[in-house]
Amino acid sequence: MIVKNEEDTLANCLNSVKEIVDEIIIVDTGSNDRTKEIAYSFTDKVYDFEWINDFAAARNFAFSKATMDYQLWLDADDIIIEKDKAAFLDLKKTLSPEIDIVLMNYNYVVDNNNNPIYSFHRERLLKRLNNYQWNDPVHEYIEYRDNYLISEIAVTHKKIDAFSDRNLKIYEEQLRKNLPFSSRSLYYYARELRDHKKHIEAIKFFNKFLDTKQGAPGDNINACLEIGKIYKVLGDNDNALKYFFQSFSYDIPRAESCCEIAAIYKENQDYRKAIYWYEHILTLEIPNDASIIMVDSWNFVPAIELAVCYYNNGDIEKAVYYNEMAGKFKDKHESVLHNREFFKKERSKDFFYKEYKH
Repeated sequence: MIVKNEEDTLANCLNSVKEIVDEIIIVDTGSNDRTKEIAYSFTDKVYDFEWINDFAAARNFAFSKATMDYQLWLDADDIIIEKDKAAFLDLKKTLSPEIDIVLMNYNYVVDNNNNPIYSFHRERLLKRLNNYQWNDPVHEYIEYRDNYLISEIAVTHKKIDAFSDRNLKIYEEQLRKNLPFSSRSLYYYARELRDHKKHIEAIKFFNKFLDTKQGAPGDNINACLEIGKIYKVLGDNDNALKYFFQSFSYDIPRAESCCEIAAIYKENQDYRKAIYWYEHILTLEIPNDASIIMVDSWNFVPAIELAVCYYNNGDIEKAVYYNEMAGKFKDKHESVLHNREFFKKERSKDFFYKEYKH
């Protein structure tokens, strides 16, 4: 782990892993709170690293201190919950020495029961003898190819930190110094620009990333999605649709893109097209790769939106059907409960109207 001023999160993280790992290595990059004191209560392997605006350099220093067969990395606001701890211990017993890297789910946004809302895979467990190196100063990553295992074990993110311009400043310093950007850095710089509402610049750098043609399919899809969302914010639905549809050129259509397309048609009260795209989503399978997954986009969102679209299209029976489908995914959701009562009243009015006419 690399840490700085993490007194509010570090103990929670380390308590969640102390029984499943064989050594704990903490690299501090300049804390002025109780972070190091907390770290020493779990391990004597606490090291200082002078911060040089380079997360990869700090992580490589941390990896250099490891002595076990495999290295697990975490951030201070990550935890491993009980069911994943058990699965992790099983993996330690059964992992083939042929495996170099294990990809694990990163449940980046979760609900109150730790069910994933926003999730993707990351390189998480790495064979030490291969001397893997972290790359890029921000949103650092490790390149991997063969001999990896995709595991369903998850690391759960418990983000509590405030909005920061730290990463944006590192990228801007790179620009000022005329330092080269990897294709991946272009993508993440564009995301930082998006987060800081620098919309036109964000579109420019997402397109620069796409123009490199070096991105993984999932990142290309997400770049198109982000450009489309920015155009929606700017009130330009034509360009938004262009980029949502462009995402299909990189892989089989993803639910996240289809949801955005359907939402535009729904907003325009073109319910026939909205219904087509929402129903199409329910035929798709969630990919088991490194893609970023918004879980609700694959099931709950299309179902609940179909209930609305079919009602507005005059088909209350299908509206009821899809509302109940949405309830199978989230039975206590306020929209499901509201719709259930609303449709019950509408059906009653329809029944009395037909009886009256008769």
